[in-house]
Amino acid sequence: MSALALALASASGASAQNADRLALGNAGYYEAPAVNWLVFSNWYDGLFADAKISGVELIQQGERIATNGDVRLAATPGQWDAIGRLVDRKVDAATGTVTATLEYPDFGFRYVIRTVPRGDALEISIDLPQALPQALVGKAGFNLEFLPSAYMRKTFIADGKPGGFPLYPASAMEQTSQRNAASGRSDGPGAEPLPIAEGQRIVLAPDDPARRVTVRSDGAALALYDGRNQAQNGWFVVRSLLPAGKTGTVLRWSVDAASVPGWVRAPVIGHSQLGYAPGQAKVATIERDRADTRQPPVQLLRIGEDGAAQVIKSANAADWGNFLRYHYARFDFSEVREPGIYVLRYGDTRTAPFRIADDLYADAWHPTLDVYFPVAMDHMFVNEAYRVWHGEAHRDDARQAPVNHEHLDLYAQGPTTDTRFKGGEHIPGLNIGGWFDAGDFDIRTQSQYAVIRSMVRSWEAFGLTRDTTSVDEATRRTEMHVPDGAPDLLQQIRHGTRQLVAQFDAVGHAINGIVAPDVGQYTHLGDAGSKTDGKIYDPTLKPYEVKGDRSGTPDDRWAFTSKSSALNYGSIAGLAAASRALKGFDDALAQEALGIATRTWAEEQGHAPDLYRHGNTTGGPLEAEQFAAAVELLKATGDARYVEAVTALLPTITAHFAPNAVTAVDALADMPPSYRAALEPAVRAWAAQSAKIAAANPYGVPVTTGGWAGNGAVIDYGLTAYALHKAFPEIVGADPVFRSIDFLLGNHPGSDISFVSGVGTRSKEVAYGNNRADFSFIAGGVVPGALIVKPDFPENHEDWPFFWGENEYVIPEAAAFIELANAAHDLAQGVAGAQ
Repeated sequence: MSALALALASASGASAQNADRLALGNAGYYEAPAVNWLVFSNWYDGLFADAKISGVELIQQGERIATNGDVRLAATPGQWDAIGRLVDRKVDAATGTVTATLEYPDFGFRYVIRTVPRGDALEISIDLPQALPQALVGKAGFNLEFLPSAYMRKTFIADGKPGGFPLYPASAMEQTSQRNAASGRSDGPGAEPLPIAEGQRIVLAPDDPARRVTVRSDGAALALYDGRNQAQNGWFVVRSLLPAGKTGTVLRWSVDAASVPGWVRAPVIGHSQLGYAPGQAKVATIERDRADTRQPPVQLLRIGEDGAAQVIKSANAADWGNFLRYHYARFDFSEVREPGIYVLRYGDTRTAPFRIADDLYADAWHPTLDVYFPVAMDHMFVNEAYRVWHGEAHRDDARQAPVNHEHLDLYAQGPTTDTRFKGGEHIPGLNIGGWFDAGDFDIRTQSQYAVIRSMVRSWEAFGLTRDTTSVDEATRRTEMHVPDGAPDLLQQIRHGTRQLVAQFDAVGHAINGIVAPDVGQYTHLGDAGSKTDGKIYDPTLKPYEVKGDRSGTPDDRWAFTSKSSALNYGSIAGLAAASRALKGFDDALAQEALGIATRTWAEEQGHAPDLYRHGNTTGGPLEAEQFAAAVELLKATGDARYVEAVTALLPTITAHFAPNAVTAVDALADMPPSYRAALEPAVRAWAAQSAKIAAANPYGVPVTTGGWAGNGAVIDYGLTAYALHKAFPEIVGADPVFRSIDFLLGNHPGSDISFVSGVGTRSKEVAYGNNRADFSFIAGGVVPGALIVKPDFPENHEDWPFFWGENEYVIPEAAAFIELANAAHDLAQGVAGAQ
């Protein structure tokens, strides 16, 4: 043991017993009371670069508050800064050592990060088999990043000198010769933050045992930085530079996170923050620390008009067992049907109030249609009373993307443009319709047609005629909370359809999408109307020079146009579906949409498919997209050609039934009886798999473990169950629909918050929308949900919006939530009517 580690062990008063000291646990991470250290259990997000989930990470008193412990090439690296490549990770259970070997291949630089517990502290060492390359001297250093929201309003001590963490970034900057791509600026000089403190020993939050962390360096200087000066999603960073000309162990830290013997995480009562319909199953999920042996009864309280709480039911929860890192039990109060206001209590834990009501789901979707989708409307000025959400956006759309170019956000252009336009040339006619795909401002075609189809299903199944938004496509103005005599759902369908039609009019086929030309534009937050100047770029003009409707500022978005048959078929499906909904509302657009759909189908059937693929912007599986196109065209036209196409594709679809089940069921009314018979085995197989899903975890829905949390999978599961239940009620029951919406609205791992902003008593109020820099939300938006930080930690931060895999709104999930809420309402009314 080093002298530094000995000093640490003797100085620490957090644990006097060896059993309470840091040790490598069976799950593969280090454990002590209230402290877990993960060491490369997770890897940087391969799709969107640095997602703040990798390297050495700290979970302290139930919150992950440090991450990205790794060798980095900048003091406050941003999302697109270089990261090392993981070569291997080895765990020595006997010594408690975790060793990760990484490299920066472009520099021929390999390094080893080794961790081992020393008493209450984690010793982190950096070994270099060869000396640091000269190009990285003064750049490569070991960083450990700390979550800003965990340390705002707190203090630190650096070598005995006190300091305070700023609420808002305010540290000094120095000018640099190069501009960091993470800065969010497209031009101007470079700038990097200077340290806010330096020393050999830095103590973070010394007064707070829930956040106190002591970092000691064995010789090398420590520097504390505020990365938020560089970008709003930056973190506080403790960093030591790697020395030049040395090999072997070149850096050693000891990091002591305050450990609290006997600390037990407070229980969580998972439940729907919205509430329950009288006739549906009502099950709350008790999530508790595995060390928590207390098992008080669960009480259901009904709140009277005078505030008095009446115990309606009191019983011990039924034990379910371990799942992820917690222990679970379930409290079933399905027999309680009386409408009213209720709360649940488990020991000292008490929920927010929720309802039992006949009309519970009747208006749950209103914020999504009234607020979220109007705010997401591209190419429009969007106003809400005193507030302008954004000015008219992207009037200058769009420039042809250059060939052989791999872009950010999973866009790429192939070896040709597949259009008559050259790279950089303006493509007229694309500045119309569509929705911002997510927390960014791009138009992702695959999302556009998914939303249109979902909205059409809601229109045809539920007849949603709600009118509380004025949409004037001619003047490009949207006024929220102002009825205009037209169903809002149809206006939104029309708005999305206009963008799909514009793509075919402009280039003759569906395009991958339209996205910012560079990182500076891509990282724009706030008013979409100020993102570009709205004037068509003219390379003959100087930057910021303006002549008429032209300017010398290359801020216009790029259109990625490589032809993909999968995208064409997906767009055909969206256009054919829209044609049905818009008939009688906008007959001209309905006719145009159907004409494009039928012509493009015929064209695609006349040649080998275009198979260009990149990221998630070039359509889904070809056969699935083709099947959707055939079904929607069949429903729109009744043409026997599409019956033949559906029949021919059915074997492929039933082999991959779950993601295509809703579409398959949609065709039932227009297909011969043999089609239903052919579907039935797949439906039975789905029902059997659904039973396994219901038993696999205490929530009874699929819980995914990817880098993007799983609310989309849960919504899809609920909508699939609804479609199959309506078509095959003797095979598929309705319970999965209610389990899915309950999960979305609060009955999930990690917390009990509703993942739909503004829906339920406690819902997401800090989310990754385009207003995320304000730590705010957009009502009706749906976030990805509880992300499983490997191996077993469910996480959804309500104090830090910039985790896109947990908190980013996306339009397909919002449209699907409208469907799901109405499906639940339909089923709830059916249950009530049957009693």
